[in-house]
Amino acid sequence: MSNSSSSISQFLLLPFADTRELQLLHFCLFLGIYLAALLGNGLIIITIACDHRLHTPMYFFLLNLSLTDLGCISTTVPKSMANSLWDTRAISYTGCVAQIFFFLIFLSTEYYVLTVMAYDRYVAICHPLHYGTLLGSRACVHMAAAAWASGFFCAVLHTANTFSLPLCHGNAVDQFFCEIPQILKLSCSDAYLRETGVIVVSLCFAFGCFVFIVVSYVQIFRAVLRIPSEQGRHKAFSTCIPHLAVVSLFVITAMFANLKPPSISTLFLDLVLAFLYTLFPPAVNPLIYSMRNQELKDAVWKFMTDIFMQL
Repeated sequence: MSNSSSSISQFLLLPFADTRELQLLHFCLFLGIYLAALLGNGLIIITIACDHRLHTPMYFFLLNLSLTDLGCISTTVPKSMANSLWDTRAISYTGCVAQIFFFLIFLSTEYYVLTVMAYDRYVAICHPLHYGTLLGSRACVHMAAAAWASGFFCAVLHTANTFSLPLCHGNAVDQFFCEIPQILKLSCSDAYLRETGVIVVSLCFAFGCFVFIVVSYVQIFRAVLRIPSEQGRHKAFSTCIPHLAVVSLFVITAMFANLKPPSISTLFLDLVLAFLYTLFPPAVNPLIYSMRNQELKDAVWKFMTDIFMQL
């Protein structure tokens, strides 16, 4: 690590407001979103873990998805809230490294889990007779472990590569959390090309997962449309539409945030896109899954009723 990098003891994050009233408004807004994400994802995790009727591959992967959503929002939002509350912009160098590392673990793992969930829906609808064989408990654990291991590998690779670059352009990060593209802007000229190459390789893998998801859903929709009964088609769609909506939300916001042309990049646009792909999915995903999944809604309602009955 260069001397210019090692001399930086902290980074300065982008403030949302410069007046005390707006800082407190930002704190309250983020607190509301964070609590909604905690409540929604927490309920899904606890309900799936406690209700034996939900101990199926689909809900096992949904539990992992909720864990990654909680991880993503918990690595970025609390620090931003604390900075607004205490009227500061600072995050330590170590804290910035840790924030990027854990955010990448959860974000990458979420994408891989969504890919595995597409495979789960494909097998359930296109090859139902082989579902128990192809997606047994051991296979599910192996796929989830592979998703988390891949996320960990991506995080180690990108974090180590990013913070090995010499930083020559100060320590002000134009984002409300530490983000690799913003750290790369602080690096010396041409030094960022190495990390850019790693990003390109990662994008190739991400594109492969995206193609797999698209092909899976093409096969799924073809199979569903061949189901003779309208009730059967509705039941099949009800298990697929939430996943497809979550994938679309995740891919569109993340891809546009990271692949938009520099010519249209502005501070406000970067902030809005970061808000959309870091805060919006964790808060909205539980609603998307519970709205069309009657089994999950009933299980969550039963769990909450049992809790209140014991109070």
